[in-house]
Amino acid sequence: MKKAERQEKIREIITAESIERQEDLVKRLNELGLRVTQATISRDIKEMQLVKIPAEDGGYRYGLPAYRQQSDEQQLKDVLQDSLMNLKRSDRFLALAVHPGNGPVVAVLLRRTNYAEIFTTIGDDASVLIVCVSAEAAIRLENKLDNLAND
Repeated sequence: MKKAERQEKIREIITAESIERQEDLVKRLNELGLRVTQATISRDIKEMQLVKIPAEDGGYRYGLPAYRQQSDEQQLKDVLQDSLMNLKRSDRFLALAVHPGNGPVVAVLLRRTNYAEIFTTIGDDASVLIVCVSAEAAIRLENKLDNLAND
């Protein structure tokens, strides 16, 4: 199963059921026939920016962040304004330095925006590498991202 499909299934589960811990989510996915590991689910939770919200029973459960109602580009703008520290370009590559913990989120949001300039993105904890389709596309994307971050 592809990551996007797995994450969609996670969204369905946490919307319909009260899932308190990562272990509960792993167990539920395994019950549905999806073989996943704790490490995979941990990465998915971080990338999907799942949050703990109050449960009906007084405890807490996983939920989607409130800003999910915003467009992907608006979410990207918000994250860039909050966490972008540096943006550099070299040929058809852009390198973004972001506050720790924001790299995967920025990489995912960049992929979701479907900007024509982007070939692929790679995000780690505090940085994102964007490979553009051309050097000209990198310049255009650099301007877009700069405008989003400073708007």
